[in-house]
Amino acid sequence: MGLLERFLPRVEFDSYEDFIQNYQLNVPERFNFGYDVVDEWAKLEPEKKALVWCDDHGGEKTITFAEMSKLSNQAANWFRAKGIGKGDAVLLILRRRWEYWVCAVALHKLGAVLIPGSTQLTQKDIDYRVEAANIKFVLTVEGLKDFNIEDYADILERVDTRSEDAMLVYFSSGTTGMPKMVKHDFIHPLGQIVTAKYWQQVKENTLHMSVSDSGWAKFGWGKIYGQWICGACIFAYDMDKFVPKNLLQKMQDYKLTTFCAPPTMYRFMLQEDIESYDLSSIERYCNAGEPLNPEVFDRMEKITGIKLAEGFGQSESSVLIAAFQWLTPKQGSMGKPAPLYGIDIVDENGDSCQAGEEGEIVVRGLQNPSGLFKEYLNDTEANAKAFRGGVYYTGDVAWRDDEGYYWFVGRNDDVIKCSGYRIGPFEVESALIQHQAVLECAVTAAPDPVRGQVVKATVVLKRGVDPSDKLAKELQEHVKRVTAPYKYPRIIEFTEELPKTASGKIKRAEIRKKNG
Repeated sequence: MGLLERFLPRVEFDSYEDFIQNYQLNVPERFNFGYDVVDEWAKLEPEKKALVWCDDHGGEKTITFAEMSKLSNQAANWFRAKGIGKGDAVLLILRRRWEYWVCAVALHKLGAVLIPGSTQLTQKDIDYRVEAANIKFVLTVEGLKDFNIEDYADILERVDTRSEDAMLVYFSSGTTGMPKMVKHDFIHPLGQIVTAKYWQQVKENTLHMSVSDSGWAKFGWGKIYGQWICGACIFAYDMDKFVPKNLLQKMQDYKLTTFCAPPTMYRFMLQEDIESYDLSSIERYCNAGEPLNPEVFDRMEKITGIKLAEGFGQSESSVLIAAFQWLTPKQGSMGKPAPLYGIDIVDENGDSCQAGEEGEIVVRGLQNPSGLFKEYLNDTEANAKAFRGGVYYTGDVAWRDDEGYYWFVGRNDDVIKCSGYRIGPFEVESALIQHQAVLECAVTAAPDPVRGQVVKATVVLKRGVDPSDKLAKELQEHVKRVTAPYKYPRIIEFTEELPKTASGKIKRAEIRKKNG
């Protein structure tokens, strides 16, 4: 019996309906990912590969579960020598360095609170996090020179942690105000089983890659928890910056089996001669972080023969909605709801929407969905807004079709209200992307004295295409033809690049702020 069966009384399902109705999760009273997954694999199969890591400078390292178990024990003793213990908050800003996995497991074993951070954080951002979360220790890439754990004991007596204790806190930036602190408890990794096995379809003893910096929740989705519970090996490429050719070369050379990336990265990869790379080892392509444009979906399927499987969720959750393994991915759809979550779409009164009607995605029945966050730390107002009447309101707008597939519209804050119309930015972006001159774009609201708001498109053009007023008008007419005329962008701004997070997600809030 593998490790997965310890947590799932039934692992395989015949259909999506069977999956939804019969998926169950055994939650141990005192589950700890460090001891109950990493150390258990070290006992069951010590030579099983946990991590295959490389960088842009010839660095390469393979770590087995037995090695990860010992290294994390040494790291735990190193942190303990620095004064870190149960309940203490530690900020890690380690990019994709292999040490991140060692430190994360070590902190979980200690019962400490792991707070991931991006290298894009400014000193102001770090200062805010240190004060807001009462952070006791910060370890950065530069600080790794002092991360000398060789002389520390590789034995660690189990620290008693309760399932409801805080294990992980993400700082989630909203469109207004300072970032919120998203608290996950020690059973959160078990919620990522659905993410890894039934959406990404990772396989034991094969390489899985999710493209994400360690500072983002997508790292937790795709580079550690569910994947290791399933016995897959994580492939980690510590790139200095995203260069599509380099990523494609790694995908080919290391013969990945499953792969997940944001749509932005697929778009840039498709600008290269992708067919010249041997990617035949890859059996499953997934995307998350942003909605997937139909043009990217079509081209990837034409080149690889595989339909991209979209997934939707938040820093506050594991995967909520996805093109699970029994479903045929629909171009532009997020897929269908995950089990354990009572997913619904509701109107302004909290009533369920009919098929085709837009509303807010909510999670009903909050008894104990294992992947969902527990609260926003020290933020009564945010908790009151998010949790109402036993329901979690995600703030994301979508609609579902007659077959139960969900279709993303945008964040509540992203939806553009123009002359009485509600316009979802994704539909306009998808129309623009279909134009042969457009590489990528971001659609946001711009203030207008007459209409309240108008649609603005910030556009990056493909290589060799020059911006002009003529092209702007051509793009406007193109959108009118492809989608409803009232949705066309009245303002088009050309730019060399869009502001993005380290994981490739477009920072629409930053663009909106510039709009005024």
